Amino acid sequence: MRKLVVQVEEIHRETGRPVDPPARKAVAAAVISNPCAGRYEESLDVLVDLGAAVGGLLAERAVAALGCAPNDVVAYGKGAIVGLDGELEHAAALLHPRFGAPVRASVDHGDAIIPSTKKVAAAGASITVPITNKDDIWSFDEMDAAEIAIPDAPHADEVVVVLALATGGRPLARVTKPG
Repeated sequence: MRKLVVQVEEIHRETGRPVDPPARKAVAAAVISNPCAGRYEESLDVLVDLGAAVGGLLAERAVAALGCAPNDVVAYGKGAIVGLDGELEHAAALLHPRFGAPVRASVDHGDAIIPSTKKVAAAGASITVPITNKDDIWSFDEMDAAEIAIPDAPHADEVVVVLALATGGRPLARVTKPG
């Protein structure tokens, strides 16, 4: 890992109205070397294993940044930006097979899929990570997103791996499921 970036967003007012309690999101991002950059690898197991380790670290850091108990986290999302010498499948290997288990352990379970996004891009690219309720992907209040950009990452042989956690839904959420 070359760099770890953690940011917290706290919204206290929306359209002139107070948000109580404030809407809180933490985004934790790790800038890691891509051991598969620059060549085609049939097996991406090294990235799968790395995904589990990075998922646990990011979850630990994001929960700490929120300053809450693990079960106070109600929503999550993940993403990755692969540097230009990598491929989209490298992000899939990091994010999908084993990343989720340590995240769920850090947030006191999570029955729903962790929504994700991924792309290949140059340093400074932003990524918008979808966020949904950790137990009910159809809970409209928590359907949201978080964005991050790291000016010097990813280098061509790196990946920016991102986890977003939230303690609540959108500020002043009032859209409900039909019927």
